[in-house]
Amino acid sequence: MISRQWKDAFFQAASQFENASLLREAALQEDLAGWTRHLTEAVVQSCGLMGWQSAAKGHHLDVLPVPHCEYFTLDVVAFPPSSGGNWQFPIAAMELENSRDNQRIAYALWKLLCIRTDLRVVFCYRRLSEQAPELVRYLQQQVIEAMPLASRINLEGETLVVVGVRNDSASFPYGFFKWWALERNAGMFNII
Repeated sequence: MISRQWKDAFFQAASQFENASLLREAALQEDLAGWTRHLTEAVVQSCGLMGWQSAAKGHHLDVLPVPHCEYFTLDVVAFPPSSGGNWQFPIAAMELENSRDNQRIAYALWKLLCIRTDLRVVFCYRRLSEQAPELVRYLQQQVIEAMPLASRINLEGETLVVVGVRNDSASFPYGFFKWWALERNAGMFNII
């Protein structure tokens, strides 16, 4: 499964001293703009560990005929090693949502579900551990249950919701990030 490989690569990147200390400090200070900036670096590095090239703010990419830092107004879009085609499809797309507003996070998930890719990841932030499952239930009810059954079952690729939890920062990064994967057939997010 691509999500497990990428999760391992993400933890490898997020565990590097510079990434870990900056991300953890931004989370503790609730500096969500800083959290997003440092998380972007860790996500781009994790994509690099997978052999992918990434477009993101501060990471200009020219694998497509139209070079950009951001494609589809998504925070990170990753492409596999070039297959020789000009217009290859992304292998992964990630949104790093730093808003505490559930609707903004739901929009980020909805936007990713509209993208054809092998891996979709929504990162978000909560202050307390008990807020993470509540948020994931909200996303399931508001976004996943709104999808027609046939569309949900035929959805290609894997979809993850990753919640960074401030009060779990002592065990950064492993205990800090809580992971859920979409089970398409059941229409539910399961903790992984």
